[in-house]
Amino acid sequence: MERDYVFEFDQDFEEYFISMPDGIEINALLFKTQQPSKGLIIYFHGNADNLQRWGEYAADLTPFGYQVLMVEYRGYGKSEGKPGEKEFYSDAETVLKWATKNIPYNRLVLYGRSLGSAVASNLAVNSQPDLLILETPFDELRGVVYPIFKPVLSFFPGRYTFSNKENLSKIKCEVLILHGTEDWVVPMSSAVQLKPFMKETDDFVIIEGGGHNDLKEYKDFHEALAMVLQD
Repeated sequence: MERDYVFEFDQDFEEYFISMPDGIEINALLFKTQQPSKGLIIYFHGNADNLQRWGEYAADLTPFGYQVLMVEYRGYGKSEGKPGEKEFYSDAETVLKWATKNIPYNRLVLYGRSLGSAVASNLAVNSQPDLLILETPFDELRGVVYPIFKPVLSFFPGRYTFSNKENLSKIKCEVLILHGTEDWVVPMSSAVQLKPFMKETDDFVIIEGGGHNDLKEYKDFHEALAMVLQD
């Protein structure tokens, strides 16, 4: 995607380029809520495409009164650099520091979808957010050997884990996991491996019939979000 590409969405947003310590610039979009702001959601998306696609999902979250900062990974979309697990984690930390300085908020929510679940859960270990939401997460990426992940795995030579189970055991905030029974990309069996690492107060919501990319089509999905985001 060219840097001068113009994003188009049906809701108000602002575009930013956030500088990383190594000089790389990361692209991000901030979607505004029309409600009195309750806080900020930092959203880490799945393994494919770019923010033109993922930005559409902010519309599921802004009605709850949250601003949504959609983060592009290095090497994706308009972001510079090459993908890497450690780089994704360190970039997320820098983005959070930037957001803390530039976006007023009282409540912080980290949202990770698929590949982004590991980025969000890793960030939650030390950042102490108020809430962590994981949509279609896996226990560890190596355990998900589905064809759709092969292109992204080629970006990560050598060792990588993207381990949600390692992160969840260290997270103190409230956690909500959303997963569909018919997910052919990240099987339910992988997500269920996370249950032993969850607290009694956390929620694991199983959406009957839900796949990997269509959870927003289900009433249970929106009810679960309302349970943790709505006053």
